[in-house]
Amino acid sequence: MHMKLELEKEHRKILAKIEELYSELFAHNGFGELKIEMKFLKKRQKEIIIRCGKDFRYVVDYNITPAHGRSRTNPVLVPDETVRKGGRQQSIQA
Repeated sequence: MHMKLELEKEHRKILAKIEELYSELFAHNGFGELKIEMKFLKKRQKEIIIRCGKDFRYVVDYNITPAHGRSRTNPVLVPDETVRKGGRQQSIQA
């Protein structure tokens, strides 16, 4: 059964980064790779890592609340974005 998520508008920042990286890869004259990883964290959060040369890390609240007898997710972006390059993490200023 497919469940549609209603993502908060803060997720547009993550989706915009994915679209930006995809466009760059498509225009690139050579090989490229784009990878997205999602992991559960403590305190009902998910870590989203977009890998494309650099790592872009986002932490998103992942609250599951019942709605009409089914589980529903209500993710909200937490303003904790970092970039990893060469094994180091760097904070990004918005």
